[in-house]
Amino acid sequence: MVSEYLKQNTADYHDAAEKLFNSEKIFNKTFTVEDYKKIIHTNYLMLLHSEDKIFSSLSDKYADKLQLAERKKLSLIEKDLKSLSLENQHASHDLEFDNEHEALGAMYVIEGSTLGGNVIAKQLSKTEGFDTVTFNFFGCYQENTGPMWKNFKEVLDTEVTEEKYDEVLSGAKKLYTFLLNVN
Repeated sequence: MVSEYLKQNTADYHDAAEKLFNSEKIFNKTFTVEDYKKIIHTNYLMLLHSEDKIFSSLSDKYADKLQLAERKKLSLIEKDLKSLSLENQHASHDLEFDNEHEALGAMYVIEGSTLGGNVIAKQLSKTEGFDTVTFNFFGCYQENTGPMWKNFKEVLDTEVTEEKYDEVLSGAKKLYTFLLNVN
């Protein structure tokens, strides 16, 4: 299953992202609003540079199966930017996906950030100093986070053949590399 293949082969990238964002501070309640601004800004840049490219790379068969209209997050994170007094930017980096499978790999990174983001939002909402913070991006699916992740994985695992695993992994690595180096 490609979802397991991705999880195993992107673990180092995932760990590096957690380290970059000081994730351990979230759970020991030392995460600050400045830390949150960094994580939102970096995820914003990731979405700004990738979301349209990912969605336009996917064929129509994925539009329905993945409920693509419900998975757009750029406008949500822009609301978080505004509430944090951070500025919108223009895309300034070249980030391209060579094919539909790379786009699916990049989408894996974004959907995974939403899964983890739901946990982050719940934890930070109980942390001092976050009472006025909005969680539009990290809370985008609300109670549907689990089902949306499950649906995404099922579509990947059903639609992607083993000979395409490396292309999907390539897309995930491209987006993780961008995320880790965009600041």
